[in-house]
Amino acid sequence: MVKVVTDSTADIPPRLAEELDITMVPVYVRFGDRVYHDGIDITQDEFYRKLTTSPVLPSTSQPTPADFASVYQKVAEKTDEVVSLHLSRKTSGTYDSALRGREMTAPSCRIEVIDSESVSIGLGLITIAAARVAKAGESLQAVLNEAKSAVQQTRIFGLLDTLKYLHLGGRLGKAKALLGSLLNVKPLLAMKEGEIVPAGLARTRNRGLDRLSEFVHETLNVQELGIVYSTGAAEAASFKERIGAFLSSDRIYLSRLGPALGAHGGPGTLLLALRSKAEQLKNISLPSLSGTKSARE
Repeated sequence: MVKVVTDSTADIPPRLAEELDITMVPVYVRFGDRVYHDGIDITQDEFYRKLTTSPVLPSTSQPTPADFASVYQKVAEKTDEVVSLHLSRKTSGTYDSALRGREMTAPSCRIEVIDSESVSIGLGLITIAAARVAKAGESLQAVLNEAKSAVQQTRIFGLLDTLKYLHLGGRLGKAKALLGSLLNVKPLLAMKEGEIVPAGLARTRNRGLDRLSEFVHETLNVQELGIVYSTGAAEAASFKERIGAFLSSDRIYLSRLGPALGAHGGPGTLLLALRSKAEQLKNISLPSLSGTKSARE
């Protein structure tokens, strides 16, 4: 049976990851001289407490090739076919580490490494789709086909309180264009072709949530949706309930943003990802969330 591997930035709800037998490779988080494994030796509550109180901002780094090789070798004890999905190579070196880790692994195990062109729960939805096909006992090619289709079918958007953490962490990409406009507004970001890009501005956080809700409501044939938050648990739960008015709750996942990406999004981050048929998403452009209207409201 094909086994699925991803990294800890996927923000998949732990119970679902266990149910689908998804193996996680932890990303590193550093506070000063202390280095932690994302999701292993630092809790989310402890991380966000440190993020808001520590005089030293955290930094993150991808798993090493040796980390991947170690995981692949363990997984190879149970299978000879692995699909390994990771966050966009334009935002992290994790994908390249996975490739190098594959080279260090015994050739008896076939390992396919995929760039999700996404982050967080966007990567999570893609991984979940692939893992479901793998759990059903389908072939490696079937799992690969599902994963590659899911990459094209998945979109992710983010509502942030500030671009401070993304800016300091060097992860802004094309969204740097927003820096000069952020006076009493909330930035909306998206992923496009694996890169973080601006998706508009909202005068208030509530208007930002309205924009995200409108996007979901306008998107046809949504298969699955994920909501990830850093510190606003009550707000995220309320937003899930709001989305549940027009999408079955069993297709909505709610989870918390892990330390590796929380270090770059900061407090108040809320991410929304959805997977729909590719032809439907092609008809919905980023300006549906942006443009001058959102900047005025």
